[in-house]
Amino acid sequence: MKRSRFSEEQIIGILKEHQAGLGAKELCRKHGVSDATLYKWRSKYGGMEVSEAKRLKALEVENAKLKKLLAEQMMDVSTLKEMLGKNF
Repeated sequence: MKRSRFSEEQIIGILKEHQAGLGAKELCRKHGVSDATLYKWRSKYGGMEVSEAKRLKALEVENAKLKKLLAEQMMDVSTLKEMLGKNF
């Protein structure tokens, strides 16, 4: 997955500038991002504080690990069922 040029703290700072009344076009030009990126950030981080964004990131990482573990367990179970079906 591609890594962002901006940290969560920077993104929230940019969004606070937008909330303060700076126009989207000016803000995008100032920071070198597209309108779509700004609006995607706003939908994901809108109204958050830095601590909440860090917690969100930690939860996303934990969720990805749990999904991977679940997929591995499901593969193990299906393999065992297949092996038991062949033996009997």
